[in-house]
Amino acid sequence: MANKEQVEGKYDQAKGRVKQAAGDLTDDERLKAEGTWDKVKGAVKEGVGDVKEAVHDATDDDYEK
Repeated sequence: MANKEQVEGKYDQAKGRVKQAAGDLTDDERLKAEGTWDKVKGAVKEGVGDVKEAVHDATDDDYEK
């Protein structure tokens, strides 16, 4: 199950893709840059969420043994 960071990360990545596409259509370099930043920020958030989930899963396994 996805945690908060993973969901927020996916959202930020999607938002970034939309901003980049809008920037491409309007030749707005600032909007494209914001989109790139949102995608990077989202990837980092998702990565943090993945680590948290892995730690949680590992500690749950330890308690079950």
